[in-house]
Amino acid sequence: MRAEDAERMHDPRVSDIRGRLIDVSQMSDDDISHVVAVLDALRDWRAAEERLSQASRRFMKLGDNDMRALRYVIVVTDRGEVATAGGIAEHLGISTAATTKLLDRLERGGHIRRLPHPRDRRSSSIVIAAETRDAAQATVGREHARRFRVAAELAPAERDVVIRFLAELSRTTEGDWAS
Repeated sequence: MRAEDAERMHDPRVSDIRGRLIDVSQMSDDDISHVVAVLDALRDWRAAEERLSQASRRFMKLGDNDMRALRYVIVVTDRGEVATAGGIAEHLGISTAATTKLLDRLERGGHIRRLPHPRDRRSSSIVIAAETRDAAQATVGREHARRFRVAAELAPAERDVVIRFLAELSRTTEGDWAS
């Protein structure tokens, strides 16, 4: 297989040449190429997202759930609420035992502190270290701000098309791997 074909495995003219999965017989070559360009853009977005995620994890020396937990703590705290282990567990969809291990790791790394909860003596509040907050905002936060600006530059009708497309794309995987 040619290297350029390997890059375009989502092109039915490469990956499904016999038409077993995708019937493109009613589409022009230009239309097929245009659809492939959309899929190319999605592939490039996923690669960029993965590069950002890896860079953030390397920079902060943290895993995905660690980063998600820190972001949760930042958002909850910015809303004037108290971040708790239970809230983190629920947000991440992990057990309380796994949350305890995660918080122990973040505390050892100097990323968070556990303080007495202001209203519940049985609970602790989770507070993010200023250096960690600054680092998260300088990396992931700044990138999210850029993405928001890109989406904000779209006309409302364009945003509706993107939303519908991504929602439909998300539904393409429902149930396929569950059994």
